[in-house]
Amino acid sequence: MAESKPKTSKAGSRKSNVSKPVEFISKILFITIGAIIAGVALELFLVPNAIIDGGITGISLMLTNITGIPLGIFLFVINLPFIFVGYKQVGKKFALASLYGIAVLSLTTGYLHHVEAFTHDKLLAVLFGALLLGVGVGLVLRLGGTTDGAEIVAILISKKINVSVGQIILIINIFIFIAAGFLLGWDSAMYSIFTYYIASKVMDVIVQGLDESKSVTVITKQYEEVAEAIMSSLGRSTTYLYARGGMNKEDTQVIYCVVSRLELSMLKTVIREIDPGAFIAIETVSDVTGGSFTEEKTH
Repeated sequence: MAESKPKTSKAGSRKSNVSKPVEFISKILFITIGAIIAGVALELFLVPNAIIDGGITGISLMLTNITGIPLGIFLFVINLPFIFVGYKQVGKKFALASLYGIAVLSLTTGYLHHVEAFTHDKLLAVLFGALLLGVGVGLVLRLGGTTDGAEIVAILISKKINVSVGQIILIINIFIFIAAGFLLGWDSAMYSIFTYYIASKVMDVIVQGLDESKSVTVITKQYEEVAEAIMSSLGRSTTYLYARGGMNKEDTQVIYCVVSRLELSMLKTVIREIDPGAFIAIETVSDVTGGSFTEEKTH
């Protein structure tokens, strides 16, 4: 007798076929929105006030302020070689997403080039420009692209030398802001540093999400009570790690759990109510997949 195929196979295949176009369209949509928001930040807040960002965008902003040539031209032309390198070294999807994001960003800045700035107050320009820039670039990064070729340069250099990508980008930007001080004035350079800092923080929130995960290690003699309180109050599972004290040589159990950033304050309150002297160590977790943590977040 021939075995019948599971009925769910066609339904699962159909869902997969439908989800791929939807995922692609949503990716294009959010990259478009992100690039447009970043373009608004650049042309209506930063460029009119001689404030720059870091990376290739910062170089393009300086050249625009010096030459008067529209920002979009510099953004596209300078980034293009780096996108080609990204295609070779990082991957096709990353390069195409980045190329599309940079193209939309360039077109947006070109369209808005002659539009009057929202404000000529430099402090307001820094705050709102950085906020919008962080949101816009963060959306593009979250969807797997980039709007700045400096990140590709940093990735490639990091592979050659024992320095992190973040440190390389920081070094590149230090030189850019020093150049901005000589070319645009030191006031503009200092405003630019604050703009870059605020935009990078906003970017982190957009890319990582408000529910950024934290790993928590708790050392307490009342580990059973603390573990039960965490599970009952936050609904988070805990793990016991066997340990031995370095000074007193006593065997003990350490509690390990992962919570979201928004749950962290409540977690510390729960622990302190049971054992005010408990040792709590908190670390940022870049990614969490699998287990009950992922299941709870997807419900």
